[in-house]
Amino acid sequence: MPNDQISQLDKIRHSTAHLLAHAVKELYPDTVLTIGPPTKDGFFYDFLPKTNFRDEDLPKITQRMKEIAERDLALTHKQIPKAEARKIYKDNPFKLELIDLIPGDTVGLAQQGDFDDLCKGGHVKSTGQLKNFKLLHISGSYWRADRDGQPLQRITGTAFATPKELRMYEKRVEEAQKYDHRKLGKQLDLFSFVQEGVGFPFFHAKGQRVVQLLKDDLRATLNKQNYNEIATPIMLSDDLWKQSGHYAHYKDNMFLSEIDEKSYAIRPMNCPGAILTYKERPRSYRELPLKLSEFGLVHRYELSGVLHGLFRVRSFTQDDGHIFCMPNQVEDEVLDTIKAIEKTLKKFGFNNITVALSTKPDNAMGSDAAWESAILSLKNALDRSDLKYVIQEGEGAFYGPKIEFGIEDSMGRSWQCSTVQLDFCNPKNFDLSYIAPSGQKEQPVMIHRAIYGSMERFFGILLEHFKGNLPFWLAPIQVKLLTITDDQKDYAQKIMHQLQEHNIRVAMDESSDPISGKIKTAQLEKVPWMLVMGQKEMDNNTITLRYRNGKQEFGLSLQDVLAKTKKYNDEYII
Repeated sequence: MPNDQISQLDKIRHSTAHLLAHAVKELYPDTVLTIGPPTKDGFFYDFLPKTNFRDEDLPKITQRMKEIAERDLALTHKQIPKAEARKIYKDNPFKLELIDLIPGDTVGLAQQGDFDDLCKGGHVKSTGQLKNFKLLHISGSYWRADRDGQPLQRITGTAFATPKELRMYEKRVEEAQKYDHRKLGKQLDLFSFVQEGVGFPFFHAKGQRVVQLLKDDLRATLNKQNYNEIATPIMLSDDLWKQSGHYAHYKDNMFLSEIDEKSYAIRPMNCPGAILTYKERPRSYRELPLKLSEFGLVHRYELSGVLHGLFRVRSFTQDDGHIFCMPNQVEDEVLDTIKAIEKTLKKFGFNNITVALSTKPDNAMGSDAAWESAILSLKNALDRSDLKYVIQEGEGAFYGPKIEFGIEDSMGRSWQCSTVQLDFCNPKNFDLSYIAPSGQKEQPVMIHRAIYGSMERFFGILLEHFKGNLPFWLAPIQVKLLTITDDQKDYAQKIMHQLQEHNIRVAMDESSDPISGKIKTAQLEKVPWMLVMGQKEMDNNTITLRYRNGKQEFGLSLQDVLAKTKKYNDEYII
C-alpha cells in the first residue's frame, strides 16, 4: 500500500513499534531485531534476546520508550541499495533473509537518531508524536510464524493519537478483564480447560445447554431456507485434503495420524465432507440449489502461546453451510445468506454490523477470470442487500473471495464472525457436476457460509457482550424458585412441574438459607428470573417475580408468568 494511503493510526502504531525496538536495543544491545508491524488493535515486535524478557521488564522498556519520545527525534525514511543494507545487517540473519525476499534492487531504511530499521515506510514525523502508547504483554512466537523455525519473543502493545483515546482504551480493557469470558465460564459453571487437554474446551451441562440452544435456534432459520443437515467423519485420508488444497495451505495446522499404514488427518475444515456427500450420486439441475448444513467439529494445531479461552482453541465446532448451485443462482443464494446472517446477529443486539469484501490473495487457486466473476457476484449481492461495505484487497481465501461480517459488542469492541465465501476451485478439483436442462454435465458453484463461525468463539463473545447476563431465551436456567420458608416447598414444586411442562428451564433453591441469601446466590448465577414464594403467595395462589436487575412484580398468577415467558422466548428480548 502506498504511504499516502496508510491511515494516520497505522502510521502511529508502526512508528511506535520502531520506538519499542529502539528502546530494547538501548537497554539490551545484544538483542536481535526481526519485524514489528502495526496490527488491527496495535502493534508488536518480535525479538531474539540473549536472555528472555519477563513481564517485569515491561515498565523499564516503557520508561525508555517515553524518554526517546521526549527527545523528539525526526523519523526519516529512504531507499538504499541492497548491498548497503546487507552491510548494515551483516550480523542479523533475519534482516538478511528479508532483504533477499524484497523485490527490486533497493530496500527501505527508517531512521530516528542513531537507530535504524529495515522498513517499507509509513511513519509519523518525529518520536514526539508517540506518547500515547501502552505495552500489553510478552508472548512466544516463531520466525515467519513457522513453528519449525527460530523461537522468538513478541512484545505486544497499542498506541493512539491522543491521551483521551488511550484512556478510553484502558477503560475498555479494564471492563473486558472484569467480564472476561474465562472468569464467567468458571463462575457460572459453563466450561473449563484442563492440563490433560491444552486448548480443548470441556463444556459443562449448563454450557452445553447454551450451545444446544444456539444450534436449535439456527436450525429453525436454516429449515426455513431448505437446508439439509448432515454429519461427516472428523478423520479422513490425507489424500482428500491434498485434493481439496487444504493440505498445501494448512498442513502445519493439521493433526495427522496413521491407520493401517495409511496417513489420515483430523479435519481442519468441514467442506470436503460436504463435497463427498454431494458427489455420492449424480445430481440434476432440479435439485439445485442443494444446501447442506453441518455443526462440524474441527481440529487445528495452534501454538500454545496464542491459545485464549474459547476465543482461540484447538478444537471447535463450525456452523458450516455449503450451497451447491448453478451460476445464475449464486447472487440470490448469497443475498438470502446475507439476510439470514443479519437477522441472526440482531437477535443478540448486534446492530452495528460492518461488512467487507475480501478479494484474491497471493496464494490463490484458479484463474483471474474466475476470480473476477466470483467477486462480481458477491458485489452484486451486497449491492442488492443495501449494506455498506469496504473492499479488502488480497484478503480472500485461497479458493475464492469472501464476505466478512464484523459486529460491535456492548463494550465497543469489534469481532469478525460470519462469512460467505465463493468456491469455484473445489468443484473443479473434485470433478463435481450436475445434469443441466440441456442434458449435458455442468460444474456447480460452491458457496461456503458460516453464521456463528466458531460456536465456541461466538459463545465467548456473547458472554462478554452480555457480561454474563444471558438473555432469558438463551439462559441455561431461566427461572429459579425461591421459597421464604420450607412450608412453601410443596407449592413451589407444583409451580416448577407446571413450568417444566411448558419447556421452561427451571431450578429450585433447596437450601435452608434465608431468602436474602437465596436471592444473592441466584444473582451470582445470573439467573434472569426469580420466583419468590412466601405464605402470602401460597395462600393467594400467586407468585412474586423478581428480575435479575432487582425489579419486582407482585401478585402474578402462573398464567401471567407463562405468558411472559412466551413473550421473552418468542421475541428474543435481551
